Amino acid sequence: MRIEKLLNKYAKAHAIVNTGEIRFDPAFHALCEQNACGFYGACWMCPPDVGGVLEWMARARAYERTIVFQSVHTIADSFDIEGMQHAARRHNHLIVRLSRAAEKEGIDCLFLGAGACGGCKTCAKKKGEPCRHPDRAVVPLEAAGVDVVQLAKLAGLPYLNGKNTVTYFGAMLFRGTLEA
Repeated sequence: MRIEKLLNKYAKAHAIVNTGEIRFDPAFHALCEQNACGFYGACWMCPPDVGGVLEWMARARAYERTIVFQSVHTIADSFDIEGMQHAARRHNHLIVRLSRAAEKEGIDCLFLGAGACGGCKTCAKKKGEPCRHPDRAVVPLEAAGVDVVQLAKLAGLPYLNGKNTVTYFGAMLFRGTLEA
């Protein structure tokens, strides 16, 4: 299966969990309103423009299983914001690859990613234009109310991976089983 090959090649680790065990809480969506990342209201895939958290929670809970995956990237130091942003874009590009593979394989699924979308260098929202590339747009886990720390524990994946690294998580929610 192409999805498994992509995960083995580009993700540090991955695991399948029952979606019903994932902790969803609107409070995680509310963290976006604090705008620590600078994308609140500045990106179509981030709150408030991405839609309501209860709607996203309901959409996510409609899927039975979830592949949780992580990518780990080396950065210069804990203040390397540019390195973190580059790593986040690389992580979300993996999600786009996975999404295309799932579409080719006819898998009904929903992808959630890490932080702001990153599909474009500058989001069209900043120019008052519609999303230029909805086919590679990625909605953050937090916008769907996902507790990412709990998600990592549930999947048996470390949330932190050492000094001078940044770890990003993604999720592919799906129904039934994935055939090899």
